[in-house]
Amino acid sequence: MDRQARGLMNRDVQGQWVRLQTLTRVRWLAASGQVFALLIAHYVFDLYFALSLCLAVVAVSAASNLLSTVVFPRSRRLSETEALLTLVFDTTQLALLLFLTGGMNNPFGLLLIAPVTIAATALTLRSVLILGGLAVALASLLAFSFEPLRTVNGDILVLPDLFRFGFWIALVIGIAFIGLYSRSVAAEKHALTEALLATSLALARDQKLTDLGGVVAAAAHELGTPLATIKLVSSELIDALDDPELKEDARLLREQADRCRAILRSMGQAGKTDLHVHHAPIETVLDEAAAPHADRGKALILDIAGDEARTTEIQRRPEIIHGLRNLIQNAVDFAQSSVWIEADLTQTHLSVRVIDDGPGFPPHLLTRIGDPYLRDRHGAAPRDESRPEYEGMGLGLFIAKTLLARTGAEVRFRNCAGNGHPRKAPEARCGALAEVRWPLTAIQADPRRALGDNAPIH
Repeated sequence: MDRQARGLMNRDVQGQWVRLQTLTRVRWLAASGQVFALLIAHYVFDLYFALSLCLAVVAVSAASNLLSTVVFPRSRRLSETEALLTLVFDTTQLALLLFLTGGMNNPFGLLLIAPVTIAATALTLRSVLILGGLAVALASLLAFSFEPLRTVNGDILVLPDLFRFGFWIALVIGIAFIGLYSRSVAAEKHALTEALLATSLALARDQKLTDLGGVVAAAAHELGTPLATIKLVSSELIDALDDPELKEDARLLREQADRCRAILRSMGQAGKTDLHVHHAPIETVLDEAAAPHADRGKALILDIAGDEARTTEIQRRPEIIHGLRNLIQNAVDFAQSSVWIEADLTQTHLSVRVIDDGPGFPPHLLTRIGDPYLRDRHGAAPRDESRPEYEGMGLGLFIAKTLLARTGAEVRFRNCAGNGHPRKAPEARCGALAEVRWPLTAIQADPRRALGDNAPIH
């Protein structure tokens, strides 16, 4: 995946994707609930507090909602700073209402967790820490400074100090735990979304190349007849003209027509290859998958068991090519000197193993391999500054596993650990092993559909 696409996705998961309309809707719901709670507390439970001032605080929140609706379009997406400031305003407004209605003696103090939870699911960790710190500071202030609630008899409603302190402790722990938990879930979701987008980009790029091949093939076919006509007419002009200069021009015209025809013939053959060859021998598919990594300083050793396996044709699908290519890339990245690509064919299954002589997968990550964006690398290798675009183990293997699973394959990752050594080098060091196993019915090509369904000729 190129840097531009990665940058777009990073901006998408780190901010500027929260819609103003979404926050406005939530704030209208909160304001309605606050007004309802204030009226019930005052008129039903006969609790006395500064009702007019409380309703004024809610009115300020409603006015800000109306102002944002008028000034900004409904589809506007808030930046990181704008979303943070909006949530800071909401937290402060709620704290002011709590101050006027009993502070930590008011059970609605629990709602201080809500803005932090929203920030944890939508904003960066820095913003979550800022808002969480503000919520804890306001909760601490409300534990000691507040306007008490009074009953109809004038009695002050105050919890015992022990209960009020326990409520404060529970609120602080709730802000920290729920905020961090929501943040971890949201970060994992964002990483998965980015990885799936990378997979879609890879398939879309391959599909565009295939479509381009079809256009080239059609152009080569359609331009063949006009070029043949130009060549025929220019040949007749050469024979008919007496002027040497005009004859030379006609000869040059014929030569250029021949050149165009040769170029289009080669392009047309390439286009037909991309468009029509939907299956190929196992050896050809593996060679195509490994080709981009053949000149990276590591030996790629292809080992296909048996002539039947070598010549058996399988589907040549973009998912298979890209998936195997990512597995081979990961092996080449961490191999010391050699990578073995082995294929075995049985009556029911096709298995492909990619083995390297590197340090192997970290044991504590074996159960997580195939998840996107694992931070650890083989052997905790330092970052290679010469290749800053490479993010290490994680995304590539996730893409490979996702693509191959779409073709019906089962993908497993393990370390050799005494077995699974390369057949051609049983004494060689064996590090990581990635095995792909297809049911033969899912991958074997149908020779009757080599060129696809027949289409009517117009």
